[in-house]
Amino acid sequence: MRRTAATALLTAGALALAGCGTGSDSGSGSGDSGADLSVSGAYMPQPVSDSMAAGFLTVTNDGDEAAELTSITSDLGEVTLHETVDSAMREMTDAEVPAHGRLVFESGANHLMFEKLKRKPKQGETVEIELHFAGTDPVTVEMPVKPATYRPASGH
Repeated sequence: MRRTAATALLTAGALALAGCGTGSDSGSGSGDSGADLSVSGAYMPQPVSDSMAAGFLTVTNDGDEAAELTSITSDLGEVTLHETVDSAMREMTDAEVPAHGRLVFESGANHLMFEKLKRKPKQGETVEIELHFAGTDPVTVEMPVKPATYRPASGH
């Protein structure tokens, strides 16, 4: 019951911030892991392909312990984590969100790949994703679909 009230309060705060033009979409989760996770800046550029799309966001951990992002799921299709190393993209099996740190998924670096799309999302729609972490509750994020050429002021 206490967890539900805290989640509702965090969601209401995130919606209020989004209404102030911060451009952040937020989800949060903690559980018993010692991590205190939140998500901001989530978006998907409108895909040009019928079968693939990319996604970007920032996961912040205000907790005293690192969190391990193990997977991301979506009803839209398969989602995998990717990193760019020496101009080559490769799939990651997991990613760490350091204690009191951030994990950034941005264009040209770590990013999300949506594959085998069940439908092609259009600008103005919202895609729901769920981030799964080891030892803590999943975090649900609403990811708005932006124009294909969108670049946020935050740089990712």
